[in-house]
Amino acid sequence: MTNGHTENRTPQRRGQKAGWVRTAGRWFARRQIVGGAVLLLLLLLTGSVAGQDMGVQAEALGQANLRAATDVNAALVGQIQIGTRYPVIGRSQFYPWLLLAEPISLQPLGWVFDELVTVYGNLNNVPFTEQQISAGAPAVTDAPVGVALPTATLAASTPLPVSAATATLPASTTGVMGTVLGEINIRFGPGIDYPRIGIGRAGEVYAISGRHTQLPWLQIVYPPAPNGFGWVNQDLLEISGNVFNVPAISQTIFDLPTLTPTAPVVQAASLINGTAVPISPAFQALGDELWNMILSARFELETSRLGALFVMDLRTGEALTFGNRIAFSGMSLNKIAILADVYSDLVTPPDTDLAVDIANMMVCSENSASNALLAAQGNGDPLAGAASVTQFLQDVGLSNTYIVAPFLVDPSATPAPVRAPTTEADQLSATPDYSNQLTVDEMGWLLNGIYQCAFNNNGPLISAAPNAFDQRECRQMLDVMSSNNLGQPLLMSAGVPENTRVAHKHGWTADTHGDAGIVFTPGGDYVLVVALHNPTWLDFSESFPLITEISRRIYNYFNPTALFETPRDPFIVEAAQCQVAGTPIVDELMSFTFSG
Repeated sequence: MTNGHTENRTPQRRGQKAGWVRTAGRWFARRQIVGGAVLLLLLLLTGSVAGQDMGVQAEALGQANLRAATDVNAALVGQIQIGTRYPVIGRSQFYPWLLLAEPISLQPLGWVFDELVTVYGNLNNVPFTEQQISAGAPAVTDAPVGVALPTATLAASTPLPVSAATATLPASTTGVMGTVLGEINIRFGPGIDYPRIGIGRAGEVYAISGRHTQLPWLQIVYPPAPNGFGWVNQDLLEISGNVFNVPAISQTIFDLPTLTPTAPVVQAASLINGTAVPISPAFQALGDELWNMILSARFELETSRLGALFVMDLRTGEALTFGNRIAFSGMSLNKIAILADVYSDLVTPPDTDLAVDIANMMVCSENSASNALLAAQGNGDPLAGAASVTQFLQDVGLSNTYIVAPFLVDPSATPAPVRAPTTEADQLSATPDYSNQLTVDEMGWLLNGIYQCAFNNNGPLISAAPNAFDQRECRQMLDVMSSNNLGQPLLMSAGVPENTRVAHKHGWTADTHGDAGIVFTPGGDYVLVVALHNPTWLDFSESFPLITEISRRIYNYFNPTALFETPRDPFIVEAAQCQVAGTPIVDELMSFTFSG
């Protein structure tokens, strides 16, 4: 039940969410606390119970059905989604089912098959019951607790349609079919402890070839499997036909045959128009460690909940990546691209107004300042300015990264009616914003180019855009990025010791979070770009600690004799407190002799 892979990975946007608040220097999820007297109501004639809170909770691994009784054929009384925990007030003595309750009243909601949930607490404290739920049971609420979404950095994205492939069905099927209700795991045997052998997506149709006699799992025809079959939990399919007409299977042990090893997920990355530097075994091991961290956090490339990463050793040129063919919403990370385009056109340092806009965009992440810079690049037209940024990116060889519209400042405003480019990246899996996209390797290429320009006055950016940049300009770009969030620890900067220079830009939308930057350390400098995506909503309590820990692991790889043991507490500087006018940041941007 604690397996990290979910049987259905289509979390819904919860009307209220667990809040993220800072208390005593640490971040906590805001939870409602139910206090007062214990609710206990026993109706002897009906056997109905209003449960006692035993301190045990269950959360769906993705989406799970609630039924009136401990039977997959019992009436469906509701559904629960990942992200909300419900009290467990009863368990069956005879079957692997749990009785869940409404969090406030503790009134029974329905029965859930225990392999579809993660249980928190000791089930031995929960009493046995075989109570059946009547039609008058309280409805399942979408989420009983709430969170406020931090200030969005982009307009709401317009997701691209995802095609649903239909399985090729053999002629000799039973005629019973199953349509996938959401994104699900297909496993080698009837249980979540069996290896996942594939992913089923909403709308795909499979022939049902068998049903298990003891467990609510169905065997489907699945040609990619070693034996041509897979298993899916029955509640995750819409059944067409009589499932009792398919063969009954009582086998309980399904041994997966030895499979042909697959190619490694972590790959050497080459810069644009370049050849990848061979990865050393130690650097490969670091990449594998980072991949396993993301995998353990349930961000998997084969699913709609996914993550991507790029890391480059700036001493050796070694670079590794995974997920680099996936287009993510550009978020505020693409403000690095705006910054580079602005500097590509400058002949002298920016004047006061331009310097203030640059600082507000990169330090305070102000969308209005970003749009002002786009307007400046477009001679007063921010759409033309966005086209200028995209043209610059294409000119230097970054064809999968673009901006075609200004940032949305007023959430109620209608997004600009622009046509989004079609790129060679996967523009479906992470449902990226139509107007603002990037891949992790291209952002890594841009950061490496700025770094080489700043310290060596050469490198890929200088080669790709001759006469567009000089050392002073690239150093000023790194300097303003080093003041991101006014220097307070956040995401990758929280994963390194205090006073470590981190030139980065963080960003997030409702469903995608990321960070991109350069870390300067005694053991060597490196580029890190990471993006995480979860459909509809990505909780900050999941993404922030993960990105911070990724940063810490990389820092320790480069500094093995001075390990950083404990990540720093993250801190988000609110827009109202972020002031750059009159600070050294603006003066440094305006300096003709800056060399920092």
